[in-house]
Amino acid sequence: MTTAAVPATALLSVPAVRWPRRAVLGLLGALGVALVVAEVAWPAASRYTGPALLAAASLAIFVLVLRHSRRVDPLSARPWRSFAVLTALLAVGEGLAAVLGNGVNAAEAGPQDVALVTALPFAVFGCLRLIRSVGRIGTRVVLDAVVALVALAALLHVVLTAAVGPLTSSADSLMLLGYPAAGVLLCSVGLVTFAGVGNARRAAAGWLLACFASVAVVTVSGAISAVQPSALLDVLTGLAWLAMLASGTLAVAADPGQGPAEDGDRRTVPLLGVVIGYCAAYGVVLVLLATRMAGRPIHPVEAVAVALLLVLTFVRTLVWAADGARLTRQVLRAEDFFRSLVHSAADITIVLDHRSRITWDSGAGSHPHGWSARDLEGRPLEDFVHRDDRAELLAAVDPAADPEESRGRTFRLRAKDGGWRAYETVRVVPVGALQTPGEPAATPRGGDGLVLHLRDADDKRASARELERLAYTDYLTNLPNRARLMAALGAARARTGDGDPACLLLLDLDGFKAVNDIAGHEAGDLLLVEVADRLRASVRDRDLVARLGGDEFTVLVRAGVAEAGALAERIVSDLAGVHRSVPTPGADPDLVFDVSCSIGLAELHPTDDVPTTIRHADLALRAAKAAGKGCVRRHGEAADSATGRRTRLARDLPDALSRGELRLVYQPVVGVVERRVLGVEALVRWDHPVLGEVSPEEFVPLAEDDGLIVPLERWVLEQATAELAGLLRRGLDLQLGINVSVRHLQSGTLAPDVAAALGRAGLPPGRLMLEVTESLFLSEPDRADSDLQTLHDLGCVISLDDFGRGYSSFALLARLPVDVLKMDREFLAGIEDDPRSAALVHSVIELGRRLSFDVVAEGVETAGQLAVLRDLGCRFLQGYLLGRPTPPADLPALIDAFDAGLLDGGQPSAAAPVVPAPRQP
Repeated sequence: MTTAAVPATALLSVPAVRWPRRAVLGLLGALGVALVVAEVAWPAASRYTGPALLAAASLAIFVLVLRHSRRVDPLSARPWRSFAVLTALLAVGEGLAAVLGNGVNAAEAGPQDVALVTALPFAVFGCLRLIRSVGRIGTRVVLDAVVALVALAALLHVVLTAAVGPLTSSADSLMLLGYPAAGVLLCSVGLVTFAGVGNARRAAAGWLLACFASVAVVTVSGAISAVQPSALLDVLTGLAWLAMLASGTLAVAADPGQGPAEDGDRRTVPLLGVVIGYCAAYGVVLVLLATRMAGRPIHPVEAVAVALLLVLTFVRTLVWAADGARLTRQVLRAEDFFRSLVHSAADITIVLDHRSRITWDSGAGSHPHGWSARDLEGRPLEDFVHRDDRAELLAAVDPAADPEESRGRTFRLRAKDGGWRAYETVRVVPVGALQTPGEPAATPRGGDGLVLHLRDADDKRASARELERLAYTDYLTNLPNRARLMAALGAARARTGDGDPACLLLLDLDGFKAVNDIAGHEAGDLLLVEVADRLRASVRDRDLVARLGGDEFTVLVRAGVAEAGALAERIVSDLAGVHRSVPTPGADPDLVFDVSCSIGLAELHPTDDVPTTIRHADLALRAAKAAGKGCVRRHGEAADSATGRRTRLARDLPDALSRGELRLVYQPVVGVVERRVLGVEALVRWDHPVLGEVSPEEFVPLAEDDGLIVPLERWVLEQATAELAGLLRRGLDLQLGINVSVRHLQSGTLAPDVAAALGRAGLPPGRLMLEVTESLFLSEPDRADSDLQTLHDLGCVISLDDFGRGYSSFALLARLPVDVLKMDREFLAGIEDDPRSAALVHSVIELGRRLSFDVVAEGVETAGQLAVLRDLGCRFLQGYLLGRPTPPADLPALIDAFDAGLLDGGQPSAAAPVVPAPRQP
C-alpha cells in the first residue's frame, strides 16, 4: 500500500532555478509504460517489478529535488529538503515491498508500511508550510478546511461501503481506513489552498490539487484492493502514483516563485473557498439523498456527517455575512473618501459607460460649466461636445490609441449658459470598452466603460499667458524685460539681412541715484514708471521699449540711423526737465531733482550677434556720459575718444598702486586770524604712463564703480599720515584733511583703517580731519552716526565737505558729529558782485558760529573773494590764491614762504553788503 500525498509538498518552496519539467515527465511516462507492460505481460512477476518501478520513480525525484534544493535560497530550500526526505522514505517503502513481493497493493500491513507511515509527519509538516506560505491561517480557512474534510470523509464512506460492503470486514484497518483518511485530509488541504492563493499562484495550486486527487485515487484503490484484489486496481494504483509525481512536477514548474500571499489577498473575502466548501457540503447531501432514494440506508456515521455539515455551513454563512458587512462598510468609506478627493481636485473626472453615456461627473453642480448631476447622467458625452471638436473626442477615447496620444487632446464642452469652455484630457483610463458615438451597438469593445480626467484649459491658457507675461515683462514698469528684448533683437537682426534696417537705443538716466539716496526707493520707482510712460508716448507703435534693469532702458527702432537718431534726440528732450519726488516717509516733499538721460545708438548688422550690438550701444552711451550727459552719441567705426580714455583708465587703475603711479599733493588751508598755514588737504593724483596726469574727478568715480575705492583710500591714509608725521618732526604745526568716500563707510572698515594708519604713523587723532559729504549722512544715516561718532570720540576732526552743494538739511547739523563746515566753491562765485550770494555766504558763516562749527571757504581764487570773506568773518580759507596743491617735498618751503600780506591785499567790493556783527545770544 502507498500514499502519494507528500510529494505535493514539493510546491512549498519558491524555486530559484528552473525545474527540468520535460525530463521528469519523460522519465515518469516511461516508467508508467513499463509498469503497464509488466502487469499485462508478466503478472506473476509484477509483485516485484511494480513496487520496484515505483521505488525507482520516487528515488529519481528524490535525487532531483535534493540537487534542486542546493541551488535555491535557504528560505525556499526548507520545504524542498522536507520533500527530499519524504520521497526517500517512499522509495524505501516501495523498495521493501519489491523485496518482499507484496506488489503495488499489499493485502495487509507489513515492514514497508513503517517507512510509509514515517513519511506521514513530513507530509503534514510540508502541508502546513504550504498553507502558511499562502498567508495567515484564519478562521475562514479553518472552516473551509473542516467543511471539505467532513464532506470528503462522508463521500469516502459512501464509496468504500458501495465497493467493499460494510467496513467491518477482516481487512487490515490501516489499508482500509488509514490511508484513505490521509488521502481525504490532503484533498481538503488542496481545496483550501486552491481557493486561498492569489492569482499568480493559482496555476501551481491547481496542479497541487491534482496531485492530492491522485493521492486519493491511490489510497481508495489500495483500500478496495485490500478486500478485492485485482490486477486492474494494481495498474490504476501504479499509474495514479506516477500521476501524483507528475502533477507535483508540473506544480513546481508553474510556481512563479513568489513569497507569502499578498496583502490584498488577505484583506478580501475568499469567495472561491466558500463556493468549494458549499458545493462539497451540499454535493454530499445530494449524493446521500440519491442513494437513500435508491434504497440504500443512511449509515449513522453519514447522518452525523450531514448534521455536522449543516452546522458548519451555517457558521460559514454567518462568517460570510460578517465579511459582507465589513466590506460594505469599507466600500462606503472608500466611496466617501473618493468623492471628497475627486470633488476637491482641480481636474474633472467623467465616467462613461460602454455606450459613451455619462454615469458620473465630479464637477456636477460645482464646476463653471454649470450642469447638475441630473442634467448630465444618462446623456451621451457627444451631446455636450462642440461639433468641430468631436474628432478630438473620438481620438481621446479610442482604446486602441496610445495613452500618450490621448493625453493633451483639447475639445470644447457646452456650458449650461450656452457658452463653450475648452477642456484638455489629462488621462484616459479604460475600465471597459467605449462604443464610439455613431457606431452600432453590435461592436462592443469589452468591459464596462471609460474614465476621463479633464482639466479646464481656459484656466490653463490664462495661467500660461500670465506666466509668459511675467517671464517677458518688467514687474515695475510693465515694459518688456531683457529676455523679451533679446528675442526681439534676434528677430530684428534676422530681418536686417532682408533689407529691413533696425537700430538700438540704450538709455541711462542722469541724476537718478540722488533720487534713491535722498527721496527713497519708492520715489525712485515712481520716477521709473513716469519715464516708462514718457517713453511709450515718445516712440512709434512699431518700436519696442524695454527696461534692462535699474535706470537703464532700451528702444528697438525699426528704422535707419538717421531716423533713430532723430527719435533719440526727441526722447532726450522729452525726458529733460525737473522731476519732483513723490512724498515718502522721511523725505522732504519739497525736494526736486534734475533728471535727464544719455543715449547710445548702435545700428544692427546681420554680421554682428546680439551681444555685440548691445556692447556697441553701451560704448556709445559711455561716450554720451563722457560728453557731458543729456546727449546722444552713435557708435561709429572708431571708438569715441572719451569712451576710449575711460575704458583705458578703468583697465589700468587696478594696477596703478602696485606700479607706483599714484601720488599725493597737499593744498594749504590758511587761518585769517592766525595769518599762517594751519593745515593741508591731501589730494591724490595719478601719473598715467601714457595719458599723463589724471585728476581725481576722473578716476575716483571709476574706483567707486569698480570696487577699488577702499584700497585706494586705505593707501591715501597710510601715505598721508606718514608724510604728515615727517612734517611734524621738522617742526611744522599742521592738521591733515583727507576726503572719505561713502563706499568706504559702507564697507564697515573706515574706523579700523583710520586707527591703524594713525597708530603706524604715531600721530595723535586730533591732527587728522576726515572730510565727508552730505550724501553720506543721507544714504547711510545709521552707519554715519555710529562709525563717525566712533572716530569723533577717538579725537579725529569731522568736516562736512561741499556744504550747500547737495541737498542740505539743516536738521542734520544738530545731531551729526561734525566740527567743520567747508563751503563749496560754487558759493563763492559772484559774491563780489551779487549781494544775495554774499548774504548766503554770511548766513552759513553765522550758522557755523552759532553751532560752534569752524567754517572753511574753499575755492578762493581772487583777492575780491578773499576781501569779502574776511569782512564777513570767515576765519579759514583755501584756494589757488593762497596756495596750489604741492608735493610733500616742496610743502615746507611753501609754508615758510607764505606771504601773510595776501590776507590784507583784497578790498571788499561795493556790491558786498555791510552786515553788522551779530550779538551773542
